[in-house]
Formats: sequence, structure tokens, C-alpha cells
Amino acid sequence: MTRIETLRQRLRELGAKPAHEARILRAWLQGRPLDAGPRRAEDVLPLAVRQALPALAAELEALARVRSEHPGEDGSARLLIGLADGQTVESVLLPRDGLCVSTQVGCAVGCTFCMTGRDGLLRQLGSAEIVAQAVLGRRRRPVKKVVFMGMGEPAHNLDSVFAAIELLGREGGIGHKNLVFSTVGDRRVFDRLESLSAGDVRPALALSLHTTDPDLRARLLPRAPRIGIDEMVERAEAWARASGYPIQYQWTLLAGVNDGDAEIDGIVRLLKGRYAVMNLIPYNENEGFGYRRPDPGKTAAMASALHRRGILTKLRNSAGQDVDGGCGQLRARVAVVKRRQRAASAAPSG
Repeated sequence: MTRIETLRQRLRELGAKPAHEARILRAWLQGRPLDAGPRRAEDVLPLAVRQALPALAAELEALARVRSEHPGEDGSARLLIGLADGQTVESVLLPRDGLCVSTQVGCAVGCTFCMTGRDGLLRQLGSAEIVAQAVLGRRRRPVKKVVFMGMGEPAHNLDSVFAAIELLGREGGIGHKNLVFSTVGDRRVFDRLESLSAGDVRPALALSLHTTDPDLRARLLPRAPRIGIDEMVERAEAWARASGYPIQYQWTLLAGVNDGDAEIDGIVRLLKGRYAVMNLIPYNENEGFGYRRPDPGKTAAMASALHRRGILTKLRNSAGQDVDGGCGQLRARVAVVKRRQRAASAAPSG
């Protein structure tokens, strides 16, 4: 795994000062040549650094490449990203200058409605691999918001994710509230956030809640950390007040599972008076998982009921519904094609 700190250390060993590091990293994050800047590289960068830039650029280019791009009718575009070791992850260019990035190859949480976790965790992404997804996105369109909601559970890769957040916030020109750390809920995340100083990049927080019933949540998210829902909401509220950003609660709507009146009552009990936004996201169906996307009328009625009871609620669609938009679907589809090709090539010719 390539780490941002490793890149910084190499530049320092070549004689780069902090201002030189910042200039080179800013150029990378903007998708520009590494020697780009307001002044000529010959006038500001040490000779050894300039001589090393072509090799460094090639190494950064190899971190992640777009294997395929799948535009959606909603203005999104799902990118299948190939990594240097042959593994693949997914990023999604979102409408309104957003980008969703992956933090792991696979996922250990095993949400029963999610394609990503079907094969478990394959490996962590290094901080530079996470940032490289933002670089690829910016080569296609402006990116002013990055959400860490793609493949993987960011809480299981804390150091790399926070290093990526720090770089994107400092050198990438992305506002703190537009860097969104998404998690199923983990005490380690809250501890890390609470340890940030006023000078650190302080991201917004999204919590994948999905239900207010502890037993149902344990079944839907079988390997999520066993933190109580009430404790999770209390600690999230503390971060919302400290950071000044509302918590974004994520709720994947599963027909007949978590879209009933009891859940509406539970949401009101948990979030009434909280600095929070409830995002209702109708399920992006995966064949063979046994869950269904709710009827649009029922979905709208649930959002309306929450609004009437004082919960700020937004009804959202997963980006790219028409291009296998759910996390892991595109990667899984490509894997199926490869397996079929290997099987065909191995079959005896007749």
C-alpha cells in the first residue's frame, strides 16, 4: 500500500521543503503535471526533486487507472478503478460536483443487502490509493465534495482514510464539511474524531443506521461493531455540535423490512431535536439477495411522516441505478464475466 507519508518522506530526502511538498501534492490533486505551479519549477524546486518528478509521476499514475466508465441518466458516472496489483474498486462521480470513493477492496462488515461484503475483506487501500480516486475524478469533472461511502468500511482503515481526508482538506481545496466520513458506527471512529485538534481537518460524519431495532440491525449488519444504537447517536450528536455539521443518517429502505410505522416511531425517538439529517435511500436491488426496493408511494409517505414529526428527511436515490449503481455491483459483474471467460477457455474443444 502506498501511503501519502511515504511520498512526503521521499520528497524530503531529495531536499524538498514543506512548501515544495505542498506544491507537488497540489498539482497531483488537481490532475496537473507535478511541476505545475504559479512559478516555474526551475525557479522554486531543488534540482534533485525536479529530476525525480518523472519517476514519481509514473508511480502515481500506476496507483489507479480507470478500467471502465459507466454514465448514468441522473448525471452520475460509475468508474471501475484498476489498482496496481490487479484488484479493482469502484468510485462514483455524483451530480453536483461530488465523488464517492472506496477505502477497501471488499468489506468485512457483511451487510446482508450489499454486494461489496459478499466476498469479505480482500485488502486495505493505502492513503495514496484513496486520494488517487479523487485525482481520476477531477480529470473528468470538478470535484468539490468527497464522500467515503464506496466499497469498504472506513472505520476499519482509519489511518489511511484520515490521511486522505487531511490531504484533500489541506492541499485539495475541499471544505471540511464536504469531506464526509461514513461508518456503520464504531467507537474507534468517535475516539479519533474527538482527538482532533482545532487545526486538524474535521470531516462531517455519516452513520449507516438502517434500523432502530437492535436485533434487526445485528441481522442486517452481522459483523458491525456491537455498539448500542443509543450510544452511537449520543456520540454522533456530540461530534455534530463540536464540528458544526449535522450528522447524515443513512437508511437503506428495504421493502417490508425497515419501512414500517414502528421504524418511523423509532427514528423520531432517536433523532427528535438532534442536529441530524435522515437520508432515506431506496434499495438498489441485487439479484439473489432477497430484498426488494419499496414502492415509491410508501417511500414518499415515510419521508412525509418523518417531516411532519420534526425530522429533517431527504429522499435520495442511489446514484447510477441504471448502471449497476450499488456498491460492488459493477466490480462483481466484471468478475462474473472474467470467470465465464476462464471457464470457456478451459473447456475442452470439440
